[in-house]
Amino acid sequence: MIPLSVLDLVPIREGGDPATALQDALRETGRLAAAAERLGYHRFWVAEHHATAGIAGGATSVVLAHVGHSTSTIRIGSGGIMLPNHNPFVIAEQFGTLDGLFPGRVDLGLGRAPGAAGIVAQALRKDLHRAAEYFPQDVVELRALFTGDVDLRITATPGFGAQVQMWMLGSSLFGAQLAARLGLPYAFASHFAPDHLDAALATYRAQFQPSAQLDKPHAMAAMTVIAAETDAEAELIATSQDQSFVRLRTGDPGRLPPPIRDYRADLPDVARAMLERMDVARAVGSPTTVRERIGRFIQRTGADELILSGATFDPEARSRSLELVQEAMRG
Repeated sequence: MIPLSVLDLVPIREGGDPATALQDALRETGRLAAAAERLGYHRFWVAEHHATAGIAGGATSVVLAHVGHSTSTIRIGSGGIMLPNHNPFVIAEQFGTLDGLFPGRVDLGLGRAPGAAGIVAQALRKDLHRAAEYFPQDVVELRALFTGDVDLRITATPGFGAQVQMWMLGSSLFGAQLAARLGLPYAFASHFAPDHLDAALATYRAQFQPSAQLDKPHAMAAMTVIAAETDAEAELIATSQDQSFVRLRTGDPGRLPPPIRDYRADLPDVARAMLERMDVARAVGSPTTVRERIGRFIQRTGADELILSGATFDPEARSRSLELVQEAMRG
């Protein structure tokens, strides 16, 4: 069985006042990471989002420190840091610090998308479109701050010498080409952008150039995976994620809502089609159903690893889902 990992957005759930809901979200992420470690998952990643009412992972490195202290062996990392929002030196210091706290456990997944609306770009004091143009150079500079393979005339402390595993993230051919050129492992965001998955993986493998970090291509693909005792129960639980996705894509994001029975049946055609487009990288159902769909996805993609997304309104349902997935795949 290929390694399975977990992607968590630190979901803020509906109900209660905002401060309490945030505290609950952070606490539950720590608990989920501990459960993932206990169940044998390989990595636990947190994604950077800003000014999104239902996601508490904006200060990604801070959240990862919390996750690290909640665990002891599982790899922890960013899925990802949106580098145009930052400068390489500060990220080297942050992840160098994480490596000092949790040596040999830290991943740094990097994305080019700003992950922020225009008003957030103003708050960050960044021209994100221009910053994205310098993304390849910034990745090279960031790697050099860790390795010293380029003389930058400055040393990041902490940062220099940190054993941080860098990853390239992507949802298009650009990230695949850059990961191949730099010899980095590559993670594709097929859980929300599946259209270019096959072409991106083929491009990455065909153009890969070995590096000091990696001698052959290594690709991880993301899936939305929610398992429960029955197909019907899993589909009901997954409606929280479905609602959140539709709200985000239609410009009305909010906190993670409770499940709604037969949610898709009552949707407008456009919204239903939006969700069905994601189903190619989705495994929701009983352990038998999830095992079959994950197996087909692995066979199709040839992925070296999978990372599983899928927020649930009841935190215990996500932990139980992770448990059922492991049992199903090991079986």
